[in-house]
Amino acid sequence: MSIEPPASTVAPPEGSPEGSPSAPSSDPSRRTFIATTTVVGGAVVAGGLISGPNVFGAETANAAEAAPRSRVSLTVNGERRTVTVDNRTSLLDLLREHLGLTGSKKGCNAGACGACTVLVDGRRVNSCLTLAIRLEGAEVTTIEGLAKGDRLHPLQQAFIDQDAFQCGFCTSGQIMSGVGCIKEGHTDSPEEIREFMSGNLCRCGCYVKIVRAVEQTAHGK
Repeated sequence: MSIEPPASTVAPPEGSPEGSPSAPSSDPSRRTFIATTTVVGGAVVAGGLISGPNVFGAETANAAEAAPRSRVSLTVNGERRTVTVDNRTSLLDLLREHLGLTGSKKGCNAGACGACTVLVDGRRVNSCLTLAIRLEGAEVTTIEGLAKGDRLHPLQQAFIDQDAFQCGFCTSGQIMSGVGCIKEGHTDSPEEIREFMSGNLCRCGCYVKIVRAVEQTAHGK
């Protein structure tokens, strides 16, 4: 039995002599295309057409160099500080990256967890959502500024007494929010404390003890 494929029944191109080989096609074969196509750093190089990432990298670098910067002066934990920062810098990044105050934690960086809570002019704010350049002349208090020397703030001591923390990542934000909650007068009941502390998340689930610590500080319980 013959296994040779049957002769092609396709008519030769018009104008070609019968039986003569067809002119080579200018289109690349699949094998040639694959062999000459390379992916380099996310840019496709095919048929001599190169689109490299350097163009985008240069644009990003130029944009970063051109980013406007401003000088801001504010009082942090009783000390006057003046820094020049990118206008997009958050208060959280100013504290952590420029002033070395790393007690305020970067959790979600979207204002949803409360780990970055600090006091600005006595009111609690999410420092990750607050632009530093808007705080000219403001007074900022972080967890590092609560204690008086070796004497802890009453709420810091209450957190220890009530064992109101576990991993500790959210603790600085919880304490700062608790201080603000007490100053605002929202401590008439455990339910009210929970309501006004609801913006601070504890993934370890220490909420009952956190409420007790705030109660102890507010009412001496």
